[in-house]
Amino acid sequence: MRTALVTGSAGFIGFHLCQRLLADGFRVVGIDNLSDYYDVALKERRQAMLLQSPAFSVVNDDVQTPGRLMALFAEHRPDVVVHLAAQAGVRYSIENPRSYLDSNITGTFELLEAARAWPPAHMLLASTSSAFGANTKMPYAETDRADHQMSFYAATKKANEGMAHSYAHLFDLPVTMFRFFTVYGPWGRPDMALFKFTKAILAGEPIDVYNYGDMKRDFTYVTDLVEAIRLLIDTPPQRPADGIVPEGDSLSPVAPWRVVNIGNSDAVQLTDFIAAIEEATGLTATRNLMPMQAGDVPATWANADLLRKLTGYSPRTDVREGVRAFVDWYRDYYRTN
Repeated sequence: MRTALVTGSAGFIGFHLCQRLLADGFRVVGIDNLSDYYDVALKERRQAMLLQSPAFSVVNDDVQTPGRLMALFAEHRPDVVVHLAAQAGVRYSIENPRSYLDSNITGTFELLEAARAWPPAHMLLASTSSAFGANTKMPYAETDRADHQMSFYAATKKANEGMAHSYAHLFDLPVTMFRFFTVYGPWGRPDMALFKFTKAILAGEPIDVYNYGDMKRDFTYVTDLVEAIRLLIDTPPQRPADGIVPEGDSLSPVAPWRVVNIGNSDAVQLTDFIAAIEEATGLTATRNLMPMQAGDVPATWANADLLRKLTGYSPRTDVREGVRAFVDWYRDYYRTN
């Protein structure tokens, strides 16, 4: 039985990933601080569901607590580490940048130091599509330069990529960074557009539509994302002996490190996304058209060729199918809570 350490285990993606790993026979050790950035009760419910499995254990603490991750690594000697714990959200990083410094920078440093002392077979660290920043060439490819982040959140995630590369190079730690593209689905985050739009539409309230609706996102269904992560777990990068990297691969020439996009490879217009919610709810949204918010980008679109080359898998859930599943979950969850 392999042991996986998952940081941010009570989060939206962490919860779904832990469920998948437990189903696949892993022993899963979680860590989550149950922060009040959004509804703590939602996180507690996810964690309670995971704790129904005897193969799951959890510590509720900050990843940046000095020595906490070191102790977890020493006790459990994880074979696989998936680092999802982070302060999320582009807009909140303008209001409270220090929380991003503490969680995303210091927390990742604590993780890397623990891995240096107790090396796992593979570490997978969450980055973000926001790391591509001001890039206008689309779809985004991992080999494109990503030098002009538009928010402090994105900047911390790009810094995580560089930090992890240095440890991979110096200490031969296999590291895969993955860049998410607008993940959505049941048990999703209340600060995300799908949750906010669904809540408002069902309540007969207007929705805020930024950039007057002229936005595109590569919406990625959460189980597709988890499938990709699960396959990447068994695909650790290897330092190229001759320093030569295959064309189209983001593998480092000097470290067992690469970055992989996980996206649906389909840029969906925001107005079409809203139409999918309207179809799933059977209601019409009242739109409050607004200008672009600071730190946001008008479009994201993933080139997922590298993921397919490495794993043979491509996310494939249609946005209307995924939105319908979320709306069904939302109605059921809030009818019983």
